[in-house]
Amino acid sequence: MPVPDRPPHDAAVVAETRGLVRRYGRRRALDDVTLSVRAGECLALFGPNGAGKTTLLRSLAGLLRPTAGEVRLLGAALPGEPATRARVGLLSHHSMLYDALTVRENVAFAASLHGIGAGDAAIDAALARLGLEGRAATPVRALSRGWQQRTSIARAIVHGPALVLLDEPYTGLDVAGARALTMLLRTLRDDGAALVLVTHDVTEGLDLATHAAVLVDGRVVHLAPTDGVAPAAFAERYRRLTLGEEAAA
Repeated sequence: MPVPDRPPHDAAVVAETRGLVRRYGRRRALDDVTLSVRAGECLALFGPNGAGKTTLLRSLAGLLRPTAGEVRLLGAALPGEPATRARVGLLSHHSMLYDALTVRENVAFAASLHGIGAGDAAIDAALARLGLEGRAATPVRALSRGWQQRTSIARAIVHGPALVLLDEPYTGLDVAGARALTMLLRTLRDDGAALVLVTHDVTEGLDLATHAAVLVDGRVVHLAPTDGVAPAAFAERYRRLTLGEEAAA
């Protein structure tokens, strides 16, 4: 696995959690989660279904208020002000697309929420990054799942966010789409964005990540740099951690 270039040690912390707890009734979806991601880093989050990965992403996006602890984005506490949350780009399980609008109209609408005009070059750049130029005038309802996913990603990054949160972004993508997404995420990371990536694909995740974390029952049971980590070895450790066969690190 090629090891990505690391950001400088003193790169700014973009997002962090400290003792983060999020409860739903009596259940703790997140339990004392403390982590951070700096500019130019990519944190890959692994964990079984129900481990709290999506809850953590939503907390980092400022969409959920902590039950206890704190979440900070560029030094400001979340949920915080709309201007702070606008520094986040989120790709969730929901496409957040309007079926009747074209690809370009969907991306332009997202851009308008951040003060970017319909004719701005940022919209064309986002479409080009995902190979969507030829489908810009196509209604989203006429697209395959893979092309809809590409449109969702363009929508999430059109405003140049400092933090990009991605929940299973490879779902529905074909080989070409997955390759384009990997190249885009690597470019965003290398340009100084902070990325948090939820994925079940160990190889894909480690290829992009500078750090990897494993969540089990809302707790971080593993958090470490990915330098020199072989996917097969990590996959075995991940399996043992989720089955409770190995102590948390």
